[in-house]
Amino acid sequence: MIAQVAARALESKVGRVIVATDSADVADAARKEGVEAFVTRGNHQSGSDRIFEALQAIDPKGEVDIVINLQGDLPTIPPADISAVLRPLDNPEVDIATLGVEITDEEEKTNPNVVKIVGVPTGDSGSRLRALYFTRATAPWGDGPLYHHVGIYAYRRAALERFVSLPAGSLETRERLEQLRALEAGMRIDAEIVQSVPLGVDTPADLEKARQMLAQKV
Repeated sequence: MIAQVAARALESKVGRVIVATDSADVADAARKEGVEAFVTRGNHQSGSDRIFEALQAIDPKGEVDIVINLQGDLPTIPPADISAVLRPLDNPEVDIATLGVEITDEEEKTNPNVVKIVGVPTGDSGSRLRALYFTRATAPWGDGPLYHHVGIYAYRRAALERFVSLPAGSLETRERLEQLRALEAGMRIDAEIVQSVPLGVDTPADLEKARQMLAQKV
């Protein structure tokens, strides 16, 4: 699965791809596929902490300005969506960029496992939201679209450094959503709206579904 996620990242052509992991087995599997890997400490609380350790070690001179955190459980994410997450950073006021998808399944609107973005449209294209909040609840209230948050992030280097130095916030702890830490600290997150939700692999059934999707693609 890690090899498939790395393949999607390479297909996006956004830049250098490195698998950051605390598992030597995962790192070896990535290297066998010709993908760079970096073994981190095992006590990180989040993927953001992990990629920051890797970034400091791999780029100690600070030449990299932007880093994308792509989770290793998204083997079916479209490469175009990986590159799309960079677009909000065209605005120098944005600290962190992410993705959203309009929810069309009524059951997802009330599913707490589907994280929603509460935001306001920004930009001329109408395909971007400035995030005001992220929640597992059904929000916002009233008529209008709801947006499913896709958990991929593009950080400015300074924003990532600040983020990992912050203590966990009260809303983050309550909702169990680490991106709320950034909003509580006054950082700006914008979400590019895309057209598909990648399958997150959390169970053996998810893995089999992902295999079928990838086989159909081939």
